[in-house]
Amino acid sequence: KHLPERNRSFASLLDTKERPHTLAEKKKFYDSACAAAGQFEMMNLYSSLFNQCEVAASQILVTQRDFVDQTSLNNLKYSVERLLSLGIVPIFNENDAVSANLGYTADDVFSDNDSLAALCARSFGAEVLLLLTDVEGVFDRPPSQPGAKKLELFLQESSEVAIGAKSSQGRGGMSSKIDAATSAVAPGSKCTACVVASGGDLNVIRAILGPENKYGSKGTLFCTPGSPFEKQAIKDLEMEKAASQNISAEAKEKAIAARNEARKLQALPHKIRQDILCAMADALLNRKEELLEANTKDMEAAEVDGVASALKNRLKLTDGKLETLAGGLRQLADLPDPLGVVKSKRELADGMELSLITVPIGVLMIIFESRPDSMPQISALSIASGNGLLLKGGKEATHSNAAIYKVLGDAIEAGSNGAIKRDIIALITSRGQVSDMLALDNVIDLVIPRGSNALVSYIKANTKIPVLGHADGVCHVYIDSSASASAATKIAIDAKTDYPSACNAMETLLVHKDTIGNGVASQILMALRAAGVKCLGGPQAMKIGLCDIPADELKCEYGDLTCMVEVVETLDDAIDWIHSYGSGHTESIVCSEDSEAGEEFLRRVDAACVFKNASTRFADGYRFGLGAEVGISTGRIHSRGPVGVEGLLTTKWQLRSKDINVVAEFSSGEKKFTHKDLM
Repeated sequence: KHLPERNRSFASLLDTKERPHTLAEKKKFYDSACAAAGQFEMMNLYSSLFNQCEVAASQILVTQRDFVDQTSLNNLKYSVERLLSLGIVPIFNENDAVSANLGYTADDVFSDNDSLAALCARSFGAEVLLLLTDVEGVFDRPPSQPGAKKLELFLQESSEVAIGAKSSQGRGGMSSKIDAATSAVAPGSKCTACVVASGGDLNVIRAILGPENKYGSKGTLFCTPGSPFEKQAIKDLEMEKAASQNISAEAKEKAIAARNEARKLQALPHKIRQDILCAMADALLNRKEELLEANTKDMEAAEVDGVASALKNRLKLTDGKLETLAGGLRQLADLPDPLGVVKSKRELADGMELSLITVPIGVLMIIFESRPDSMPQISALSIASGNGLLLKGGKEATHSNAAIYKVLGDAIEAGSNGAIKRDIIALITSRGQVSDMLALDNVIDLVIPRGSNALVSYIKANTKIPVLGHADGVCHVYIDSSASASAATKIAIDAKTDYPSACNAMETLLVHKDTIGNGVASQILMALRAAGVKCLGGPQAMKIGLCDIPADELKCEYGDLTCMVEVVETLDDAIDWIHSYGSGHTESIVCSEDSEAGEEFLRRVDAACVFKNASTRFADGYRFGLGAEVGISTGRIHSRGPVGVEGLLTTKWQLRSKDINVVAEFSSGEKKFTHKDLM
């Protein structure tokens, strides 16, 4: 009887002798009952999600009174401190079953989860608050409107925002998030930063709160007005804008120069391109001390920065790598001229001949991480195909990239006797965001990213320029029931250990159930473990005791001496598994020579490269005889698999007419089409 009106929902339900009849009354009781049931289900979901990460979670349901009453607030603070000290994540939510959600006014302590989050940040001394929404951040107008721009930094004095209709889900909206964010960082609060960002971006938390800056800028930042942090944020934003302008201007200028030099190269004989390629190959070996010295600086910096071992393996240059690169460039020089190749020829009418020939794509932009050995390959393929090239390397290889670029530039000018300038290949060194380069769709014709899954996915989602590449390299080796232990072991070991960080390394080993009984599976695993490989178990492998440690994910590119092992019942199951958890990169089967499973596997598996009795490591441009590769494409349009010279070409039509021909003569029937194929 003495409960406040806002909290009488449950009590009045118990006292009610008749069911409520009005919509308002029905909704009052319904909301309270649903809230109680919904909290249980929601916490079950949180618990299962956090359990996958081996993190304990707890639930704290609060009402406005818990923040108004000092004793309750002190109890809350103590509970939060104890939970965090024990490594338990507290999950806050409003206790709607008690507060009854009867409507909110400006006088309420909080009115939705956004304002509750801000209140928690202030009350519990949080340093940073992250508010997740269904858009990328705060925009100057509704994001659906043309020209809407995301604000990197929200300044309360000067940022103008037009708010659109709020989401149909929940009580909040962008307006409430802005109010909550400004409240969280209000003067006097220990929370000095709040970021409003997209909850649909799986990398958003890592990008904002993680130690590495490899996911790009996310969300909109709010700072305490007038604080040193806000002043630094304003300064950084101004520097970033200047850098973005610089990188856009530099990239555009260099792209135009590269296109001009490429057109000059196309007009010269094939012999000039061959001479340039041979000069580049010689320079890599003749000046290898210079290259290795620069690479040593990058390796030392990587050690200090704690770069992952897989990335350090890709970063390192060796005598062997340079020898292989030089050999690939010479192999490329020996190939027939790829330009001007007639793909088809047709007679349209008497005296009219139509040809389809190969031509360069134009200007390529390659963005790569921690792979300085990519630069000579990509540069050589660009020269061989007559394309201009822009290169943007990762900061991890700054010294290596600069040294390689100088060596190759000198070789281009020397090999062509000055006919072609080094401008045909440009290394972008300005600080700035890759996103600014991705906006240059008027001067760049194709983007090829070489790097992490995050890099490739980001580029695909943020440019109008066509993108050629792959995001994952989850390759499988399937051991058929007919495979011998020696053959299966040899291929599995090579596929996993030859170069574990390569995108064509084996990440999952599938074994037929019969290999358990005949001992083949156990011999393979013994050999893998002896080679230092950590074997994680899939569901069936764990069930039968083949592995001791379960895999966290069924699709994972480990990039090191780790692989997953799973047992399948049939070839059909193996193929289904590959299609479900593979990345369409490279798949291999090990079987007896006379087994029908081999040809069936080759025919049915949908991937860029499918092998029989060969290591997945053969998926490589050099090993395919392409001379080099710019990457491996898992797409289905233009090029698929290792992309060599042919993947950097397009076509154009040439029509030759002996006499003067006009369409009107054919429309009137005066002349007739023959449409005769000539080749």
